[in-house]
Amino acid sequence: MMDAVLKGFGDVLLEVALALIPLLVFFLIFQFIFLKLDWAKIKKIFLGFILSYIGLALFLQGVHIGFMPIGEKMGETLGNLSFKWIIIPIGFVLGFVATFAEPAVRVLNKEVEDVTKGYLTKKTMLYTLSLGVGVAIALSMLRIQLNFSIWYYIIPGYLLAFILIFFTKKQFVSIAFDSGGVATGPMTVTFIVSMAVGIAAVTEGSDPLTDGFGMIALVALAPIISVLILGIIYKQEVEE
Repeated sequence: MMDAVLKGFGDVLLEVALALIPLLVFFLIFQFIFLKLDWAKIKKIFLGFILSYIGLALFLQGVHIGFMPIGEKMGETLGNLSFKWIIIPIGFVLGFVATFAEPAVRVLNKEVEDVTKGYLTKKTMLYTLSLGVGVAIALSMLRIQLNFSIWYYIIPGYLLAFILIFFTKKQFVSIAFDSGGVATGPMTVTFIVSMAVGIAAVTEGSDPLTDGFGMIALVALAPIISVLILGIIYKQEVEE
């Protein structure tokens, strides 16, 4: 069993090292030239690098041996159900939960709360992004079932986003577009996309390449719209 768990782990360790080494080099350059931090802070930073290296390696190995295979198997099982409409609410729930557990989302929410001094709380942001991604996944499942082009979502969606910009509070615009990128993190990409590909693979008339993919574009769009709408709500409350 351990052989299956550790299969390809050496390659993962190398990939993570190649990703983190440039960051470490840049830090060392800035440390010697500009920062000149004391040894206590440097030890904490090095400890952070080590923990990040271990965490990323274990996470990616878990993705390869667990998340992606189970996502595809779940997708194939759901796609073979006689009542296929069930994948739409299931998609919403999985999108909501995946965003709730997304580390990058937590970091963004904490930064937003700190910068706005509690005006926009972590909890409000978390629920807003989770609802947005949940709706995006549900719409993606509907697209797989009905087999239509993703352009029917993307073009009207971005037009709506650009229109909402003129009605929301300006502080929310930058946050909204950052939220779109943050929401497309490892939890969503590794599990939800694998499930969508599995569903498309067993759905009659669907092609995994054209229907299973494209979901991330919609996931990136939905939080933008949801945060802009939140900005409109906040603006109305201030005016009242």
